[in-house]
Amino acid sequence: MAENTAPALLRFGLPLGVFLALVVLLAIGLGLNPREVPSPLINKAAPAFELPQLHAPERTFSPQSMAGQVWILNVWASWCVACREEHPVLTDLAKRGVAPLLGLNYKDKRDDAITWLQRFGDPYRLSVSDINGKVGIDYGVYGVPETYVIDKQGVIRYKRIGPVTPEILQQKILPLVKELNGNA
Repeated sequence: MAENTAPALLRFGLPLGVFLALVVLLAIGLGLNPREVPSPLINKAAPAFELPQLHAPERTFSPQSMAGQVWILNVWASWCVACREEHPVLTDLAKRGVAPLLGLNYKDKRDDAITWLQRFGDPYRLSVSDINGKVGIDYGVYGVPETYVIDKQGVIRYKRIGPVTPEILQQKILPLVKELNGNA
């Protein structure tokens, strides 16, 4: 009888063990927040770029001009439904004046972007046009909207995938900006 126990254990025990391991991994995966995908850019220098300003395309902007300031970069587009959802939160953030809010208009037509801002309001100190999406790729953009908090040394300290909600603003972004500005 002992001879039959080993094949039965392999036949039933191994598949059961594999099944249980998959259930555990699935349970862990379902508990994760897809909006908080860890970015390899956190605590690394923000990628350099130079892009034309949306409202003044003859002028350019580069992150180096923000050296010495904590600032927020929001990736948005006129075709983005979720950008419309987060827009009132960004407007509130801009009114608070805690940090400059800059926009990276992603894979959008300039006229569409300007019309969108005229319709819903423009919370940005300025927006730049990333028409071909190259800068978005450098920043690891998964999709719009995305928001980055960048410190005084030009290092990315926070990345939000998806709309900024009032809760995210209150619980994560504002305390981090305060801390980075030395007001903790």
